[in-house]
Amino acid sequence: MTNILVTGGAGYIGSHTCKLLKAAGYTPVTFDNMVYGHDWAVKWGPLERGDILDRAALDAVFDTYAPAAVIHFAAYTYVGESVENPGRYYRNNVAGTVNLMEAMRDHGCRSIIFSSTCATYGVPERMPMTEDLPQKPINPYGWTKLMIEQVLRDFETAHGISHMALRYFNAAGADPDGEIGEDHDPETHLIPLTVQAGLGLRGPIRIFGDDYPTPDGTAVRDYIHVTDLADAHIRALEVLMEGGASRMLNLGTGHGASVREVVDAVGRVLGQPVPAEMAPRRAGDPPMLVADATRARNELGWVPRHTDIDAIVETACRWHRAHQLG
Repeated sequence: MTNILVTGGAGYIGSHTCKLLKAAGYTPVTFDNMVYGHDWAVKWGPLERGDILDRAALDAVFDTYAPAAVIHFAAYTYVGESVENPGRYYRNNVAGTVNLMEAMRDHGCRSIIFSSTCATYGVPERMPMTEDLPQKPINPYGWTKLMIEQVLRDFETAHGISHMALRYFNAAGADPDGEIGEDHDPETHLIPLTVQAGLGLRGPIRIFGDDYPTPDGTAVRDYIHVTDLADAHIRALEVLMEGGASRMLNLGTGHGASVREVVDAVGRVLGQPVPAEMAPRRAGDPPMLVADATRARNELGWVPRHTDIDAIVETACRWHRAHQLG
């Protein structure tokens, strides 16, 4: 089987992608420092513990497995922490990626799929969001991802390493088979927080702002099922490995759900209301973020299968119900 190096493969989106890589006939080689990853999430290929800032560890994994391509998830992703400790984010996300790209260059690995984000757009000028919108991040996390997109372009010009940067919207849900799911510490994502509140594992969910210019006053986001995200990575990988051109693509469903709609969906799936309380808006939260993913559909043949918010929430509820005790 063809080896694919998956940095951050023990994390949420990385582990779901490893499952689909295996199903597609590849061997996913997870490279993870396990700061946020989980041993139980690595089930479809070898786990190599290491940090992208450690060049010797990267050289060793390239020497051992000779991967045909890299799927790069390894990054710190907490927006608030990036504001409080930007050095940690620039060092890990940007410098770590440069380290990875230099290892790829030196070992003859010529394709990389990068986990980017809609946070590179900042507060968008229009909805839905297309790839040609100005990129104006409003926090260090978003800036690190935008800087990495430029690193990818420069390494292609200098060294011929092709790339796809996939700009996610809100990853959500869990493996429909129940083998893996979302488990962050600390947890900051709305759906798992709401499910945990509904199961009595934490206090009421806090709804930050009910005075946005949206239909019900709460913020609207584009929730894309994690398995659909994983599928896009496999498609992007195969396009690059067949000689396709580098590109930047949005990944989303093309429609949004408000915070209140998510809370209501979780209540319907659990069969009981979720305790919720209102809180003031958070600084920097845009009213609405919804993707135009036409290019990904046209250029990758990618069509999200899980587009109904109740269906997405149902997979998350099953995962959290089954793992209430960890």
